[in-house]
Amino acid sequence: MARSLVMYHGIPGRHRRMRRFYGQFLGPGDLAYDIGAHVGSRVRPWRRLGARVLAIEPQPDCLRVLRLFFGRDQGVTILPTAVGARAGTASLALSSATPTVSSLSHEWIESVTAADERFAEVRWDRSVEVEVVTLDDLIATYGEPAFCKIDVEGFEADVLRGLSRPLRALSFEYLPFAHEAALTALDLVERLGAYEYNYAPVETMRFASEQWLDATGLVRLLDERFRALGRSGDVYARARSL
Repeated sequence: MARSLVMYHGIPGRHRRMRRFYGQFLGPGDLAYDIGAHVGSRVRPWRRLGARVLAIEPQPDCLRVLRLFFGRDQGVTILPTAVGARAGTASLALSSATPTVSSLSHEWIESVTAADERFAEVRWDRSVEVEVVTLDDLIATYGEPAFCKIDVEGFEADVLRGLSRPLRALSFEYLPFAHEAALTALDLVERLGAYEYNYAPVETMRFASEQWLDATGLVRLLDERFRALGRSGDVYARARSL
């Protein structure tokens, strides 16, 4: 957890770059969903942009950090749940040493352990039952977000299956060794409405393509450049009316 705090809150200029990047999607008074908020690396820059934030995080240790940092901020709502395809409960596999890879997807854990040597030493050493809500539920309660970030370690498609309406803009994590899972998430976004796409390599806060792409162009970009390099990041989707 200390490593996460240093990584996401202690690097000079990081939040400034985030404000500049996310200013494309968020402005004063907008509502942003941070699904998989972890220790709040997006919450602070989004608040500096004047956005209201719904920070959604089921991990107990991360929740303590979020409440410490943002618990008194009336513009931040911290929700101690997971998001999925249907409401209920689920078992969250936790990694005490590397909380960033805690996941609701046990299939994802098995696949990344087999496919990527960087996960060889990771141990998911405990689990906790967590409440699960859907994106549709959240929108009904809190309102429709101007931007929705989804970073839930292999559970992205399940989150999107709980959404029945197009959003103005959203992002979801891309991992090269889980390329097919990303294609599934992309297909779910495509079914929601007319979108265009771009890709930002991990934490660069910079788009890989100078132009926004259709779904076919995005898949080509990922397959030809980033899948081969093994470089993860985030897919960004925005409604074509923007």
